[in-house]
Amino acid sequence: MRALLICVTLLFANLSLAATDYERNKAVPVDKVLFGKVTSVRRITETELLQDRSHGWKVFGGALVGGTIGNQFGSGSGRTISTILGAILGSSIASNDRTPNQQITIELVELMISIDNGDEYMVVQDLDQQMLFHPQDKIRMIYLSDGSVRIDKQF
Repeated sequence: MRALLICVTLLFANLSLAATDYERNKAVPVDKVLFGKVTSVRRITETELLQDRSHGWKVFGGALVGGTIGNQFGSGSGRTISTILGAILGSSIASNDRTPNQQITIELVELMISIDNGDEYMVVQDLDQQMLFHPQDKIRMIYLSDGSVRIDKQF
């Protein structure tokens, strides 16, 4: 149960690192270092869909502008009808002028690690093409002072 709790904690701690770049040449304070080996490696691809959150405001703005322009024509009930038609036409034009959603792909690596003292950990971290892991690789589990954990090869 303790190992499962540690795995879940490490997973969430490292998911926040996945979105940011890790600078290997930057000096950071270290709380502790454990040594062990990789027992399994699995690549994970996580895809995020970024949606345009301002689309509703664009449609509202189009309806407002269209209604204002439509209100300039006619008189009496004709003016009301042209205002309504202008609002409908403006919102329709704004709705069709939709930018496509953007997609961001994050590459992660899931490492199952056996520490020299017998404990096992699962760590998910960003994929670094300069440091690819394989089963039986000797590693260092580095606990950084900001609460995150990083796995590096032991040279």
